[in-house]
Parts: sequence; structure tokens; C-alpha cells
Amino acid sequence: MSAPAAPAPLAHLPNALTVFRLALIPVFVGVLISAEGGRSWPAAVLFGVAGMSDQLDGWLARRWRVESAFGRVADPLADRLMIDAAVFLLVLVHHRLPWPALALVLARDVLLVGGYKLVMPRGYELSVNFLGKAATWVLYAALAFIMVTHAGTEWPLWIFWSGLGLALGAGAVYALSARRAVRR
Repeated sequence: MSAPAAPAPLAHLPNALTVFRLALIPVFVGVLISAEGGRSWPAAVLFGVAGMSDQLDGWLARRWRVESAFGRVADPLADRLMIDAAVFLLVLVHHRLPWPALALVLARDVLLVGGYKLVMPRGYELSVNFLGKAATWVLYAALAFIMVTHAGTEWPLWIFWSGLGLALGAGAVYALSARRAVRR
């Protein structure tokens, strides 16, 4: 059974949502920077809107099979940049997360981007897997919870570390998949 065709005016909606998420990053950063102690419902709402729009654009792209080359690269990049911005601010500005959180998140993302640049010219196409999507969802939720709870609340940190573990696992799966594809 094939997917329904996207109505012409809506065919570019997944890419527009990705651009929206990219444009939301500086707004989110401004709101979170100004939050006293890193606790901000407005920042968490903006962050949640980004997470929900990520899910919506992914669903639309799959439903209508309209994902472009732009979307395949920009969609996960928008997630990485939003999550990295939140972690960066929650570590360095508000001290709500420990520095290893930032080191692990940035190391994973640098390795993924660098690795992608190496294997893409050899014909590897990035495809997001379930583990990567689950990790992104858990990280979005955990970081939003951190933004709305008081400093010292531990349960959002456990969710964060679980999400980061999933993200590192997803990174390993991507690396193995790319290695196999390039060796063929």
C-alpha cells in the first residue's frame, strides 16, 4: 500500500517545520539565558514546541513520502542544535547539569557530523533509526523537565542520563551502519 500523495500546498510543510525549529533556537536561547537559575516555563514551552514540531514534520514526511535531501540533513541537525543549546546553557550558564553532560553530548554530535561528512561522499545515506528518535524524545522531555523544576531536583537528571545513554547507543548503531555500508 503506498502513501497518499501530499496536497501540493502542503508538500513543503515538513521542511518548513524544520526551518521553523532552526529559527526557534535563538529565541529559545534568549529566553533560557534570561531565566533565573535556569528555571523557565517559557523556555520549556519553546523547547517542547520544537520537540513536537520535530515529531510532526517526521510524521508528515513519512506519511506523504516528501522528505527531501534538505530534510534528511537539516531535521536531525535542528534537533542536535536545539538540544546542544539547552545542554550548553544548563551546564555553563545555569549549572543545572554537570560538565560531563556537555562533553558527552558535544563529543557524540561532533563524531556524528564528522563521520557523516566522511561517509556521505561514499554513498551513505543517513536514515534515522528508532533508537535515535527515542533518544531525542527522552532528551527533549528530560531537558524540559529540568527547565521547569527547581535546582537540586534529581528525577529529571535520571531521565536525562537515560536519554543520553540511548543517544550514545544510537550513535554507535549509526557508526556501525555507516561502516558496513561504506565497506560494500
